[in-house]
Amino acid sequence: NYVRGRTVLITGAGGSIGSELCRQLFALGPKRLVLLGHGENSIYEISQELSAKAAGTGLPGDFLAPVIGDIRERAKVDAVFREYQPEIVFHAAAHKHVPLMEFHPDEAVKNNVLGTLNVARAAEAAGTKKFILISSDKAVRPTNVMGATKRVAEMIIFCMARTSNTQFVAVRFGNVLGSRGSVVPLFKKQIAAGGPVTLTHPDIVRYFMTIPEAVNLVIQAGSMDEQRRLYLLDMGQPVRIVDLARNLISLSGFEPDRDIEIRFTGLRPGEKLREELLTSGEGVRATGLGKIFTTEPEDVDCNRFWTEVDALLDLATEMDAEGIRAKLRELVPDYGPEVVAACPSTP
Repeated sequence: NYVRGRTVLITGAGGSIGSELCRQLFALGPKRLVLLGHGENSIYEISQELSAKAAGTGLPGDFLAPVIGDIRERAKVDAVFREYQPEIVFHAAAHKHVPLMEFHPDEAVKNNVLGTLNVARAAEAAGTKKFILISSDKAVRPTNVMGATKRVAEMIIFCMARTSNTQFVAVRFGNVLGSRGSVVPLFKKQIAAGGPVTLTHPDIVRYFMTIPEAVNLVIQAGSMDEQRRLYLLDMGQPVRIVDLARNLISLSGFEPDRDIEIRFTGLRPGEKLREELLTSGEGVRATGLGKIFTTEPEDVDCNRFWTEVDALLDLATEMDAEGIRAKLRELVPDYGPEVVAACPSTP
């Protein structure tokens, strides 16, 4: 009901999560869907897919509004919000690739921090009713720049929520099966090539959920009429990645370690053995919606926070990698590298 008849804007609309948000929101009867993304090909593909579904349904010609734009460009973001006046925003756009962001921390800050700030401010100025940030379990006790910047993105919306009429909430969850750059498509490609299947460490575990289920739960979480809330999705039991690899090899008709080699390459920069959904200062409670839980975000000195964010953005402009990491440690005190034992060469 909160979607029906409303104008809904999705950032990162061409990505794995963003495009599935578009599909599921389409079915809920919004007045208009604004598909905002930086990649023209992915926005074209999802808009064509939804246009085909809309054909013959009596929807107006402007029901879908594909928009090419970069969330790091405030003027563009402001113009989009002024034109479409979205009542609901799902902010899915982000840089998510952990090792790449270790090498390019300035880009992580510009996209995940500045981009979130631009979209959140534009939403507030446009009178948006709800703003739902798609966050990550990597924001919890982050060992990498990507996770730390996603944690700062959470802090941005929670500080804005203190004084805003817009409802700002975040939904935090783990890995989704089949997303771009994830292990399942990589393993399938490696198996088809005859191996080896490469894993970073035999003890690495991850929480997994399918993309449609994660998106369905995100939309449900957005329905709750609360301000400044952090929602967590029940990801089930963690999965050992080596077991996932062995199962995929077996399901492909091969025997692990005989037909297809499993090779360990060592943890990549910023990679964590285990992911978590809660920090030590967050307590969790049920919401009454099955697999969705909620918690109060950790308290933040917002006056000091905004000053530190400005300094972080200046460091990103200067491409000062070490300065960025140092400032992230000030903003996110539990951010730091994870030290693990050397990776064995055999399973």
